[in-house]
Amino acid sequence: MSCRPTVVKLSLKLIGLLAIGVVLLPLWMGWNASTEGVLAVSRPGFTLWRHLFLPVVVPQLVWIAVITIVVLHLAVVGPIARTATWMRAFRSGHLVGAPDSPEPGMLASISAEAAGLAQSLVRARQSAEREAQLRDDGESTWTAERLRAHVRGRVRRGALFVVSNREPYMHVRRGTRVDVVVPASGLVTALEPILRACNGTWIAHGSGNADRMHVDSHDRLRVPPDQPEYALRRVWLTAEEEAGYYNGFANEGLWPLCHIAHTRPIFRASDWVCYQAANRHFADAVLDEMRDVESPTLLVQDYHCALIAASIKRARPDARVALFWHIPWPNPEAFGICPWHRELLDGLLGADLIGFHTPTHCHNFLASVDRAVESTIEWEHSTVQRQGHVTQVRPFPISVDAPLASPAELPEAARAAVQKRLGLDTEFLGLGVDRVDYTKGIVERFKGIERFLEKWERYRGRFTFVQVASPSRVDVKRYEELIREVTAEAARINMRFKTATWQPIVLRLQHHSHSEINRLYRAADVCVVTSLHDGMNLVAKEFVAARADEGGVLILSQFAGASRELRDAMIINPYNAEQIADALRLSLEMTSDEQSARMRAMRRVVGEYNVYRWAAALIGDLSDLRIDGASRVPRPADAPPMVTIEPTSLAS
Repeated sequence: MSCRPTVVKLSLKLIGLLAIGVVLLPLWMGWNASTEGVLAVSRPGFTLWRHLFLPVVVPQLVWIAVITIVVLHLAVVGPIARTATWMRAFRSGHLVGAPDSPEPGMLASISAEAAGLAQSLVRARQSAEREAQLRDDGESTWTAERLRAHVRGRVRRGALFVVSNREPYMHVRRGTRVDVVVPASGLVTALEPILRACNGTWIAHGSGNADRMHVDSHDRLRVPPDQPEYALRRVWLTAEEEAGYYNGFANEGLWPLCHIAHTRPIFRASDWVCYQAANRHFADAVLDEMRDVESPTLLVQDYHCALIAASIKRARPDARVALFWHIPWPNPEAFGICPWHRELLDGLLGADLIGFHTPTHCHNFLASVDRAVESTIEWEHSTVQRQGHVTQVRPFPISVDAPLASPAELPEAARAAVQKRLGLDTEFLGLGVDRVDYTKGIVERFKGIERFLEKWERYRGRFTFVQVASPSRVDVKRYEELIREVTAEAARINMRFKTATWQPIVLRLQHHSHSEINRLYRAADVCVVTSLHDGMNLVAKEFVAARADEGGVLILSQFAGASRELRDAMIINPYNAEQIADALRLSLEMTSDEQSARMRAMRRVVGEYNVYRWAAALIGDLSDLRIDGASRVPRPADAPPMVTIEPTSLAS
């Protein structure tokens, strides 16, 4: 039923009441009683009513009524009608996506709820379309819904725990308001469906500047904020601990050590003390959360948390513990550079299952264990037995969520929007998307573009490369230097080739939203990934997942883990500028048929081996392991003594 007739009726009733008031007003003003008790209207009152109220008040009352109708239409009827029309079109499938913004004013909350319901409908519809397509294709692809069902069958509700440095939701104060921020991370995409399915608990460092304001007395809160389905337990670190553990040992030590990207790792005893302290804080929080849970399951994430698994298994031998190492594992000679490599290995070997991206990383880890500590290794089965505890080592190549449905925006529209926003007018568009990190080969990429423009002058003025470079770890000196180096290299190449209306490289040193990045993916003719060493590199898979039109070409470094799966990309050596230049030319001159064939094959790989399959494999393999709950992980007799954290250690 339309609300417009109702509003009109209410407005007419209002006008009628006002008219009755106008008629009765002179009676009220001229009211008197004669000595005989007969009521009459005094002539002065009637004259005042006729000369003042009729010509002045009545038009004003009419205008008030008209304005009321207009205001009601603009503030109530219009927004409700637009929302109803939008929901009707959405329900019938004639509209894709949520409204750009909720209706302002008094209906903002209602519009926001309608948008939330619509998004739920979108997800349900996409899931149904995906399942229908899978049935038609005779394939079996993992979805968030399938992952939830899988996890419920493997893990008891409330018995699943995840621990990581990065939290899935941050509270960040910006001026007078507090925003809930979801950090850009494939980890959240992969693990949230598991935690939602099990009503689990995520333990992480509370790094948002307003995080403490939004937890209870036990440092917990329920997330996601709009539809709470699992618990987030925040762990607090001092500024000294955070600097030494995160910026110091993790990112100045382990990160360059594992990536072997020609940046010397820095190891300080004080940073190691902070790393131990931070891992102990995480382990204490995990044990506190699983205190009353029988046979819990714990997923430990990444190189920030290498010591946690052993601590948990010593205290809770009945727990199933898996650790996934998201970065490469170097050869044993390189890993031996770390002064505390044996302590790190003992911490990792406390896990029942350790996962890496590739078989090569698994082999390097086993070789490091064989070189450094006393153990029995079964190479054929990739297991390590140390002090009576058995650890399984397996590859689990991580991926992205790869929706099969076509996006609402076509590549042509995306290209037009990108060119307008960036002020470009170019025939060919290249794209790079990276954090500013020395492992990503951004400078090497620019040198390849320079060589491309040297060799093929016909592309000058016709080819523009957009480099999205999100600053990260700016408190680490090497990253500050790298930002200056990248900026200077782009400026040098632009100065060499630019014209009055064109420059070859557009450098965007800022963070971009997921929607902005996806639009760039759809607009690009070629996406260039030149990692010098990378465990996987999800940018390559994100680009493939975004190209539902089966257009575009991926140029991919042979040193990225993704090159093992995406064999239809143009595989190059990022240290070879000639190869990058030749790959750019071949990509821009490739026929649309060949582009489609290559992209179709890569999309099949990314669609089948998506992030949900990765999570399902990790949980499934961990659940299948036999856990001897009576055996604890002992302190190895040959292990060096742990560093004792004294109250004055950090200050000294």
